[in-house]
Amino acid sequence: MRARGTTLPGAGRLLPAAAAVLLLVWCAVAPAAAGEERRAGAGDTVSSAAQVPAGVTAGVAVFDRQTGTYTEQIASDARFRSASVVKLLLALDFLWNRGPDHAVPEADRARLEPMLRSSDDDAATHYWRNYGRSAIIDRMVARLGLDDTVPPPAGYEEFWGYTALSARDTVTIYRYLLDRAPAPVRDFVMGNLRRSTRCASDRFDQHFGIAGAFERPWAVKQGWSGDFPDGTCGTPSSAAGVTADRGTRTNAAAVDLDRPALHSTGTVGAGDRAIVAVLTLHPLGTSYGKAYTDIGRLTRSLNVPGAVRPSGTWFGTWSEFVNVREDPSTGRPPLRQLPAGVEVLVGCQVRGQVVTVPPYTNEWWAYLPQHGGYVSSVYISSPDNKLPGVPECGAR
Repeated sequence: MRARGTTLPGAGRLLPAAAAVLLLVWCAVAPAAAGEERRAGAGDTVSSAAQVPAGVTAGVAVFDRQTGTYTEQIASDARFRSASVVKLLLALDFLWNRGPDHAVPEADRARLEPMLRSSDDDAATHYWRNYGRSAIIDRMVARLGLDDTVPPPAGYEEFWGYTALSARDTVTIYRYLLDRAPAPVRDFVMGNLRRSTRCASDRFDQHFGIAGAFERPWAVKQGWSGDFPDGTCGTPSSAAGVTADRGTRTNAAAVDLDRPALHSTGTVGAGDRAIVAVLTLHPLGTSYGKAYTDIGRLTRSLNVPGAVRPSGTWFGTWSEFVNVREDPSTGRPPLRQLPAGVEVLVGCQVRGQVVTVPPYTNEWWAYLPQHGGYVSSVYISSPDNKLPGVPECGAR
């Protein structure tokens, strides 16, 4: 682990520098019926609860399926490059109009499942190239009645991640899946989103936003685009970094193709009560840990009906490649490593092996329930060795 940072005066701590066979039925349905509640757009008002971090551009929509109303809308019609969120449309396009006797070939199941669970890019490229590229987007816009979704700009037709969509269109996609899609389609797509893996197929840590802000049940389809050199799941052999949605970033359209994008979309709560779409852009050069922390704070601030917040206290970390251990010692190989400077939820703390990172020494270890392991508290951004307000593990 390599520590980097500056000392905060008075704090005494370094801080970071910056089904087996799926039978499908007819999928064709009309767009939302006239009279159905329409979404606000350019006139959206930022909720008094929502906290958009400085420097972050956000498009947010939270829809309560129980009341049929939005509880949050922030620039909900603003277009963002979709990154991997477009994989929802690729899957739905493939599953459309297959007929009641169609069984998804095993080869397609082998692509669709990792595409939805682990955001597999090769699978997305397969469907993009073999089913019409931008024509896929045109078809799904017409089928679902999407207002803001458009194909990639001219000259970027091969880049499915440059499809543009908005937070409100993302809500429309999930509303179709949950309320109007044939049951086999709904169960297949949502079932895979419920099985979202922490590590994506490209080794990107994709459990930010919804996945970190709320307890299960949730289902998520995340998206990321841009250069995040520290965005991997961080096993010791995979710390080289990730560049998502392959290709040179060029601002060739009104939709921003330059700034790093991090999106969290899905459903939260029993019965998929709330649909949540949080689309964000971050300043050039933003680290993954910073972007992860910012989208987490924004998502946690939202009014999400039916959501259950995890218990514990959030703390910042410093250093890069901080090891998460199975027990409070360095005796066993690490379970994983944390992105540099990422904020973590601490459930409890316990004394363990003394860890020294000059000039600091600490015997306390923090248990991270969302990672299933311990980190030495020497790497937690706190002025004291023992974290304030955090119970000891096993204490009642």
